Amino acid sequence: MAFEGAIKVAEADFPTRWGNFRILGFEGKPDHEPDCGPAAPLKEAPEGLVAVVMGDIHAAPPLVRIHSQCLTGDVFGSLRCDCRLQLEMALTMIGEAGAGILLYEQQEGRGIGLMAKLKAYELQDQGLDTVEANEELGYAADCRAYQLPAAVLKLLGVSRVRLITNNPEKVAALESAGIEVVERVSAEVEPLESFAGYLKTKHEKMGHILESSE
Repeated sequence: MAFEGAIKVAEADFPTRWGNFRILGFEGKPDHEPDCGPAAPLKEAPEGLVAVVMGDIHAAPPLVRIHSQCLTGDVFGSLRCDCRLQLEMALTMIGEAGAGILLYEQQEGRGIGLMAKLKAYELQDQGLDTVEANEELGYAADCRAYQLPAAVLKLLGVSRVRLITNNPEKVAALESAGIEVVERVSAEVEPLESFAGYLKTKHEKMGHILESSE
């Protein structure tokens, strides 16, 4: 799946509590959609992605985080997941390094969308884990794709990265798109009891690398 039509649509200064960034907006549409199950709607509009960029990203392979949108965690501080903690960890790492890129993808609920994600929460309250809930709703366990982040990195002139992730699929997706991952940097946060089961499922059923689970 390619994003040959990926384009930059906006760029502006972006001061944050982690330092001064540039914020860039990109859009692109894949040549075909991934198979996310019979419940997955067809996406007619281009996919959007925000790149938050700090410093010189060409002097050395920059720190890069591909972060999937999580309204419940990123905005409301949900403790059902570790998303906001990972987001803030990545921005802290980039700020301390003085250079890096955070790619924020519009792939809520591992790609199933906000309303379906809330339905999955309801099923989780009834005893299903995060993978079982997605599958009960007719979705794949993970409906995300990472071709747009790879296309954006290429537009930014970045071909080698230090990727902040616990997810081997992100590493594989960038490598298959021609972006060399010279180092995988752990995105593991201190586990809280409220999302311990969520992390256990991601480790055991989705292959996420968690040292605390070894």
